Amino acid sequence: MNSIQKIFQEKDRNLLSIYFTCGYPELNDTNTVIKALEKNNVDFIEVGLPYSDPLADGPTIQDSSQQALKNGINLDIVFKQLMDIKATNKTPLVLMGYLNQMLKYGEDNFCQKVVACGIDTLIIPDLPMVEFENHYRALFDKYGLTNVFLITPHTSEDRIRKIDAYTNAFIYVVASASITGAKGEISPKQIAYFNRIKALNLQSKLIIGFGISDKTTFTTACSYANGAIIGSAFIKNLKTNGINAIGNFISSVR
Repeated sequence: MNSIQKIFQEKDRNLLSIYFTCGYPELNDTNTVIKALEKNNVDFIEVGLPYSDPLADGPTIQDSSQQALKNGINLDIVFKQLMDIKATNKTPLVLMGYLNQMLKYGEDNFCQKVVACGIDTLIIPDLPMVEFENHYRALFDKYGLTNVFLITPHTSEDRIRKIDAYTNAFIYVVASASITGAKGEISPKQIAYFNRIKALNLQSKLIIGFGISDKTTFTTACSYANGAIIGSAFIKNLKTNGINAIGNFISSVR
């Protein structure tokens, strides 16, 4: 049983996950942010690996990645930071990055480092299903890792059911067919999409992300799934109000 499955054993409603970018706002802020999120009882944390060409990310997260890269962040530093906090952090971490990052670092080296940091769950948005089936499923199984797949309003039912069969953590339900970023209120069209997914009676837990930004959107998302992820709104708050305001942000959502 992985760390995310254990969370769902203890709590399967209204889970709050926060996405943040490693090395942002400052190079050595990674663990300070993790500690603050843990202190404020976030259920799990999505740790973003800064990347120069993030396909799924909107302007806010792209800017945070660019700033982190300017700060000098790289995968070696990220893994060292995560190793440093491993012994004291009790909140499960999910590592979010892109396939090219793993390829450049070396697939086995990457997986070994992830496991050494105490992480067992990955989100790799650009990992093709065929590549997962032909290669990465066996690689991840070798290291005890699980991959989180994303679905969008355009994902076919056949693909969703295939993803459901492969899922060992949760399915990431992308709230809209677009990049990350706050979009305002959840629309009736999105509600219809959430209802359609809910009606499939999937075996996997569902976490909604993209456009979840405040108490209203979080509460609405949790009506149709087991929880939600907030990313861009948290990064904006971090930029505007700083690390000391993390507790206020989490309180405002819950």
